[in-house]
Amino acid sequence: MSINNTTVGIDIGTCYTKVVVAEKVKNKKRYFPRIVGTGVAESRGIRHGYIVNPAEAQRSIKEALRQAERSSGVKISRAFTSIGGMGLQGVMSTGKTVVSSADIEVKETDIKSAMEASESQIAPSASSNRKIIHAIPLEYKLDGQNVLGNPLGLKGGSLEVRSFFITCLEHHINDIVESIEATGVEVVDTIASPIASSFVSLTKPQKIAGCVLADIGAETLSVVVFENNIPISLEVSPIGGTDITNDIALGLKIPLEEAEKIKLGTITSTSVSKQKLDEIISARLTDIFETIISHLKKINRHELLPAGIIITGGGSGLSSIEDRAKEKLNLPSSVVSLSSIGRRDSPLSDSRWSVAYGLCIIGLNEEESESLGLTSILQKTRFGFISWLKQFLP
Repeated sequence: MSINNTTVGIDIGTCYTKVVVAEKVKNKKRYFPRIVGTGVAESRGIRHGYIVNPAEAQRSIKEALRQAERSSGVKISRAFTSIGGMGLQGVMSTGKTVVSSADIEVKETDIKSAMEASESQIAPSASSNRKIIHAIPLEYKLDGQNVLGNPLGLKGGSLEVRSFFITCLEHHINDIVESIEATGVEVVDTIASPIASSFVSLTKPQKIAGCVLADIGAETLSVVVFENNIPISLEVSPIGGTDITNDIALGLKIPLEEAEKIKLGTITSTSVSKQKLDEIISARLTDIFETIISHLKKINRHELLPAGIIITGGGSGLSSIEDRAKEKLNLPSSVVSLSSIGRRDSPLSDSRWSVAYGLCIIGLNEEESESLGLTSILQKTRFGFISWLKQFLP
């Protein structure tokens, strides 16, 4: 298989490091990735999504890469990777620029200048030791009047943009990239995990109507809200599936390994009260959903997202989580399933793979950027600063 026809996504999570290899397949006029190989290894040296022991993390990455190479028959040399965990943060900012051309027609350079002005207005407390990885224009104004869509070609004296920036701690990004490249694989670009997951987990109608994507990981909860087909907020909290496991172990006085199996519904030798177990799980899920509600209230979207909440990540496998989410948030709810993609013999069958697969979709369209609106302008560092101007224009 030619490596030029493949794309690779590496998702380094707190519990598992996952690698997906996909090849380009053309369906009508658009390319899409067909999974040809996967690799997974237990993550070591990772806490809350960031690297605490580079040597251990590199061993996990190497093992996952070896598995992916064996199953796909492809020698992996380049890959896209995700950035998640507590280092992620979303911030709003507004910037203004004077239209530069003599005929006062808005050019690409004016839009870029407005975005740069918006970036310069980010408070130091939200930008110190951080790197912008995504810059998303939410709304434009021309001479104080709202612009519907792209202002390119319109005429006016001043252009204002309200922007949403996703940032990450700079050393977090550097540690991830250095650990991957230490294995001999070049990092093409870095993508925020919730954004990568959204390419697989959400449909365009859901993103247009308004929805919240909740990724319940092992040690973190990532929440990203979409409206009008663009992300408008993001927040990561230090709560996840491991907390549920710990609660079960404490509540039932059993080993952690046994608690994890019980949480996932695996038959074990432990005899437990279903009522007691439900009470333990329900209490922690309530904490998770109240965290989501708090975020939605902060951005004035509580009970106002027609497409509801879509749940992904390892914690999404809990039984009845859809019903609990619907009841608590008073919104439609669903759990992401990836069972319809990939090869029949591929282990990729649940939402824990959504980030790695989403990275493949993005990587596939690196050259065919028009199909997803991905562009790499405003790239300030080798590691990334993807500005999806066409994808995210209002």
